[in-house]
Amino acid sequence: MKRLVPFFLLLSVGFAPTKLVKTKITNDITVSLPTTLMPMTEEDIVQRYPSVRAPLGAFTNKNRDSDFSVNISATQWPDSDIELAAKFFKSGIQNLYDRVDMINGGIQIINKKQFIFYEFESRVNGNKLMEGERQPIFRYSYVQYYIGKDRTLVFAFNCAKDHRAEWQETVRAMMKSVKVK
Repeated sequence: MKRLVPFFLLLSVGFAPTKLVKTKITNDITVSLPTTLMPMTEEDIVQRYPSVRAPLGAFTNKNRDSDFSVNISATQWPDSDIELAAKFFKSGIQNLYDRVDMINGGIQIINKKQFIFYEFESRVNGNKLMEGERQPIFRYSYVQYYIGKDRTLVFAFNCAKDHRAEWQETVRAMMKSVKVK
């Protein structure tokens, strides 16, 4: 029995919940993030978000294989059309990848605001004609949308599918901590 005590102690420490710290994205957007995520460098942002519009906030872990970002979508929706917007965003996600396995999705209330969310695993097939790009890419993602009067905000997390188990609980807590004024 004495030999099992250290094992159970190690086991309980290994599954301790990740501590989240309230992080200000803009003056009217906050989210609680784990201390393992740090702001992306300008080089990371240029490489990962090749767009005219830079994200409002972008964070990555030390290995640069797990990312969280907040963006303003070019798509705007009237507040009353949240169900239609949810269908549109789901279709957009399904069109981005070769395969999408939905884990969860729908409309949820967070801090008295409605958010559309999708949690899924995706696959992008490799290109058999390109050296170094032949293997498929598998990802775990959680994307959440807030439709405001003058903008649509996109909160997105993604990591390798193999890291889903270590991130899933933390990501769900992060997304439920979002506050938009």
